[in-house]
Amino acid sequence: MLHSFQSTRGMVTSPHHLASQSGLAILKKGGTALEAVTAMAATLCAVYPHMTGMGGDAFWLISYPDGRTEVLEACGAAALHASAQDYTAAGHTSVPWRGGMAANTMAGTVSGWQAALERSAALQPALPLDVVLEDAIWYARNGYALTTSEASLLAEKQVELLGNAAFAAAYAPQGCLPQAGDIRKNPALAETLQSLVRHGLDSFYTGDVGRRLLADLTHAGSPLRAQDFAHHAVATPAPLHARVAGAQVFNAPPPTQGVASLAILKLFEKLNVQEVDGFAYVHALVEATKHAFLFRNAHVGDPRWMSEDAQGFLDDTARFNAMAASIDPHRAMPWPAPAQMGDTTWMGAVDSHGVAVSMIQSLYFEFGSGVFLPQTGLLWQNRGASFLLEEGAWNAFVPGRKPFHTLNPALARFDDGRVMVYGTMGGEGQPQTQAALFTRYAMFGVPLQQAITAPRWLLGRTWGSHSHSLKMESRFDAGVIARLEQAGHEVERVAPFTSMMGHAGAVVRHASGLFEGAADPRSDGCVGAY
Repeated sequence: MLHSFQSTRGMVTSPHHLASQSGLAILKKGGTALEAVTAMAATLCAVYPHMTGMGGDAFWLISYPDGRTEVLEACGAAALHASAQDYTAAGHTSVPWRGGMAANTMAGTVSGWQAALERSAALQPALPLDVVLEDAIWYARNGYALTTSEASLLAEKQVELLGNAAFAAAYAPQGCLPQAGDIRKNPALAETLQSLVRHGLDSFYTGDVGRRLLADLTHAGSPLRAQDFAHHAVATPAPLHARVAGAQVFNAPPPTQGVASLAILKLFEKLNVQEVDGFAYVHALVEATKHAFLFRNAHVGDPRWMSEDAQGFLDDTARFNAMAASIDPHRAMPWPAPAQMGDTTWMGAVDSHGVAVSMIQSLYFEFGSGVFLPQTGLLWQNRGASFLLEEGAWNAFVPGRKPFHTLNPALARFDDGRVMVYGTMGGEGQPQTQAALFTRYAMFGVPLQQAITAPRWLLGRTWGSHSHSLKMESRFDAGVIARLEQAGHEVERVAPFTSMMGHAGAVVRHASGLFEGAADPRSDGCVGAY
């Protein structure tokens, strides 16, 4: 977790130390940042299954040495043969969070790996797939030690998870949940990964792996069918961008909330705050967050159904000037607005050639839908639980529609030649943590690790919280908290280092070849460099 600043051939960071070591091993073998991130992503599927897995979605943001920035949208759509009426006919007033009917969107993660590795192979000779997936296969077969976060979430969510017989058999075979430090194996996942090595990553969708996935999904009551597997493809939309603090900052476009992350930074810069981590700083970022979330909540989803263009909104100077002028520097705007939840993993890598990757991969809720697929060892996401059943509603359930995503990887290209990849897990907190990290580092010169370690805040709900308060880690200065309360913020003090605030990370490559890296002490991760 320590800050790293050195001349090196490449650097990685992730929320689990074993995954970071997987990425580092790829760099040592001469692999690219794209291959390193794929290796980390696969290892996280094996050792951090409460946060991510091959049954989920992913978004990639890639910066190339020639100045190009590319998005890989490895995001699945709603089942083509399901409808909102199917849910209401079954007695549901909303899409359930757990169970087969929650497993209603295609998984895009593996297609993202494939697209990333294809791009890597266009840059230099590819490492064999068995090398990239080697660690993930080893940990799935031989076991990994449960982290405190996985064990505690298993205990907290057992009532809604253990009702799935396959999940219970996999996680509590003798009727007892594993504890932190226990060794857990997933031999079915190891065999699935090896099958992908033998037959190619596309076999997840059109081969034997896909057939086994579909059989278990159908048995669990999922509406996904063979057509959903066959029709899935990675999209490559243009990244969103905004000019902030001497940098061009990039993020993923809708259906992600990346527009909110960039809007917060644009608004904050207009407020001309002169201090870091004091009242004016936190108040301004919280108020900017409210305005960004109002746009997000009203407009952001599958772009085919959006009434406003996200990049057009970011480019509307008059609109941002008006929003900034409406922010009272002394009083809080009334809140709440509807919140978005979700758990995930962010990871990043930059290699010696200057390829930089910011990637985020998720099952949505912890352990996704809770549907464990025994033939393959996968958990399937419940991203479609965010759909609404009301016809014509924002994010309404429509066959083939992509759900709204909290996932949004970030990347910045500075005028002085630095390239920065950064991000976090944390649903509603992702744009807020990104804002704290970027503004501290880019606007106020706070060292990268300090910018992540410093106390953070969260407006709204996430990680099982049902309050819309402004949650602040107790390490904040008491005077700052008191002034925020006096300004009308409903402040709730939380633990000094809590996962509620996300698992942030960042890597920066300087034009001189120096690298900076940071991992979050709230996570189980670390930085790796070679």
